[in-house]
Amino acid sequence: MLTQEIKNKLNKLIGASQKPKVILGLSGGPDSIFLFHILKELADENVIELIAAHLNHDWREEAKQDEVFCKNLCKQYNVPLIAKHADDLKINLKFNGSKEEIGRKLRRYFFEEVLKEHNAQFIALAHHLQDQQETFFWRIIRGCTLSGLTCMREKDGVYIRPLLNINKENLLKYLKENNLDFVEDESNTSDAFLRNRIRKYVLPSFKKCDERFDKKFQDTLFHLQKEESFLKTLIEKTFESVFEKKKNLVGDLKKFLALDSVLQHRVIVYWFCKEKVNFNLSHSFILEITRFLSSPRGGVHELNQNWNIKKKNQFFWIEKSA
Repeated sequence: MLTQEIKNKLNKLIGASQKPKVILGLSGGPDSIFLFHILKELADENVIELIAAHLNHDWREEAKQDEVFCKNLCKQYNVPLIAKHADDLKINLKFNGSKEEIGRKLRRYFFEEVLKEHNAQFIALAHHLQDQQETFFWRIIRGCTLSGLTCMREKDGVYIRPLLNINKENLLKYLKENNLDFVEDESNTSDAFLRNRIRKYVLPSFKKCDERFDKKFQDTLFHLQKEESFLKTLIEKTFESVFEKKKNLVGDLKKFLALDSVLQHRVIVYWFCKEKVNFNLSHSFILEITRFLSSPRGGVHELNQNWNIKKKNQFFWIEKSA
C-alpha cells in the first residue's frame, strides 16, 4: 500500500528521533497535499509533531487564493500553519537570471527560519520521482559537476524527501480516490520556465523511447550517488593529508599541487565549506584559485570583499580581509 510504504520511509528517515517536530513545506499543490495527509496520519499516531509552513511569493494573482486554501486546510485538520510573504523575509538576494532559483532560495531561508523558531528537527519536502528527473536534465542543460548530477537526496541535513522514488501519477491517483482537494499553479505549465519545458517535452520523449525509463533512471541515479559518496570519503581523507589545523587551516602547497586536478578542485570546495566561506561555485572560479596556488610567487588572492587566500613559503591559508 502506497501510504504505508511512505510511512515506513519516513520512519527510516527520522531514525531514532522521539516524536520529532517536522516542518512541512506546504504549497497547496497536489504533491505537498499528499504529503500533508501522510504526515497528519503520523501525527495522529503520535509519531511526529507536525507544523506546516507556506510562503507566498506574491508573483501570481492566484497566490493569495493558494494561501487561503492552505490556511483553511490546516484549520480543518487542526495543524499549526506558519504563513509569510516573501517581502517579510529579512534576506537580500541578487537576481541571477533565474526566477526559479530565487524562489528556491527564498523558500529554503523561510523553512530554515521556521525550523529554528520552533526548535524542530526536520523539514519535509514533497519532491517526487518526476521532480528528480527534471532536476537531472535541468542541471545537464545548465552545466554541472558529478555532484550536481546526483540530484536530491532523501535525507540531506535537516531536509527529508520521502517521495523521491514515488511516481506522481500514483500521488494524483491517491488524491482522486480519497476526494482530497488541492490547488493548481498555472505557471507550472508555462513554457517560459526551463523546468516546465523538460517536464512537457523531454521526459515524455524518453518514456516514449523506452517504457523502462523511470526504473533505469533510478538505477543510474543510485550508482551516481554511490560513487559520489565514495568520492566524498576520499576527499575528506585527502584534505586531512594536505591541511593541518593550526591557528587556522594551513595547506601544504607541495602536497596540494601533487594531486590530480579533479582532486584539487574538490579539495578547494571542501576547504571553503570547512572555513564557511560564501562563494558562487563555478569552473572558472576554481581555476582562478588553482592558477594562483600554482604560481611560483607568494602573495594574496582576493576571493571577495571578506576573504583572502594567502600563500607563503610553500603554505597557504584563508584569512578574513582587514
